Amino acid sequence: MTVCLISKSDTPPFPPGNNLSLRRVIRAYLRNPLIISPNKNLKLHKTPHIMAVTMAEITKLRHLTSAGLMDCKKALAETDGDIDAAVEILRKKGQAVAAKREDRVAAEGCVLSKNEGNFAAVVALQCETDFVAKNAGFVELTQKLLDLAVANRCKSLDELKAVVVDGRTVADLVVEEGGKTGEKTELGAYEYVEAPSTTSYNHLGNKLATIAGFNLEGVDFQVGRDVAMQVASMNPIAVDRDSVDQSVIDNELNVAIEKTKEEQVKKAVEAALKKAGINPNLVDSEAHIESNIAKGWLTAEEADKARAIAKETAEAKAANLPEQMIQNIAQGRLNKFFKESCLMEQEFIKDGNLTIIMVAGDFQFVVLMGIYDGIPYVSYGSYSVLYSVDIAAGRRLWETPKS
Repeated sequence: MTVCLISKSDTPPFPPGNNLSLRRVIRAYLRNPLIISPNKNLKLHKTPHIMAVTMAEITKLRHLTSAGLMDCKKALAETDGDIDAAVEILRKKGQAVAAKREDRVAAEGCVLSKNEGNFAAVVALQCETDFVAKNAGFVELTQKLLDLAVANRCKSLDELKAVVVDGRTVADLVVEEGGKTGEKTELGAYEYVEAPSTTSYNHLGNKLATIAGFNLEGVDFQVGRDVAMQVASMNPIAVDRDSVDQSVIDNELNVAIEKTKEEQVKKAVEAALKKAGINPNLVDSEAHIESNIAKGWLTAEEADKARAIAKETAEAKAANLPEQMIQNIAQGRLNKFFKESCLMEQEFIKDGNLTIIMVAGDFQFVVLMGIYDGIPYVSYGSYSVLYSVDIAAGRRLWETPKS
C-alpha cells in the first residue's frame, strides 16, 4: 500500500481556474491513501505506508527497554509493530551513542553500596552530567546493578558486566542507558568485601559510598555503620600506620623535615632583622620590598641592608641546624599526619572525645569507647578490608591484609 506526501518545495502555484487547493489535497489524502491530482505540474511522492502504533505496544516496549516514549514509537513504526525488532533498534541506538561519545569524560554519576550477610559491594555508574546522575531512572539502574552484584556475589567488574538479566547482560543495560540519556555511560568502579561481618554506608546525594568487612561475626550494626561513616567523612589513607605505604611515609617525613628547616631559618632571619631595626613584614619577599619602596615605607638602602642580613643569617643558620631537634619536630609532624590520615587513630566524627584505636593482639580491632547518646559502651569489631568510592574525587581504595 502507498501514500502520497506533498512537500512545500514541490508544490507549484496553482494555475488560474484550477480549484484544487492544498487543503483539499490533504483532506483527500486522509480519506484515500492514493491521490490522483488533475494538476499535471503537482509532484506526488510515494512512500511505504506507516502502520499505526498502539499505546499498549509503546507501553510494552518501554517496560522492556525503559526507553523514551517517542523513541519507542519510532522504533515500532520502523518495524511494523515487531517488538523484538524494535528492541534491537533501540539497542543499536545505544551502541551508536556510546561509540559517538567514547572520547567524552563521564565525570558525574551515581554510587551506591549494599551489604548482605558476609558480602558487601559498591557500584559506581558514571555519566557526563549531574542532571542525568540525579534522574530517578539512572539511580534505579544503579541500584539494580548493585542488587545483581550482591545476589550473584560478583568478584570483579568483568563478572558484573557479564551477569544476564531478562536476556540481556549488565554491559548491554549500561549501553542502552547511554542511548536513552544521550550521554556516555559506563561502570566506573566496582569493589566488594567478603568477611564474617560487613557494613555499608551511602552518603546523601549518591556521590559517595563505603563498605567495610570485619573478621568477627556479630559486629554491632551501629558500630559498623559508624566506622563506614568515618571512612566516608574523614577519607583515611589506611586502616593504621603499619598499613601506610612506606613511600608515603618517606615522602611525608621529608616534607616535614624540609618544612621544619625552613621555619627554623625563617625565625632566625626575622630575629636578625628586628635586631637591626627592620620590620620583617616589609621585606618578606621581593614583591613586598619593591612595593614598600614605591610607597615610601622603605628606602633602597634599607632594602639592600635587609637582603644582606637575610642572606647571611639564612646561610649561617642552615649550616648549623641541630639535627636531633629537626628530627624530633619532623617526627611530631609525622605523628600528626598518622592521626589525621589513619582510620584507627582518627577522632570519632560523632564525638571528638572518642578515638578509633587499635588494640594489640593477633587481629586489628575497631574500638569505640566512651559515652554515646548517654549510654556507656565498649564495642569491638575487627577490620579485614574496607573500600570507599567517591564519584567526584575518583576511586579511593584502602586495604589491609585479611587475618
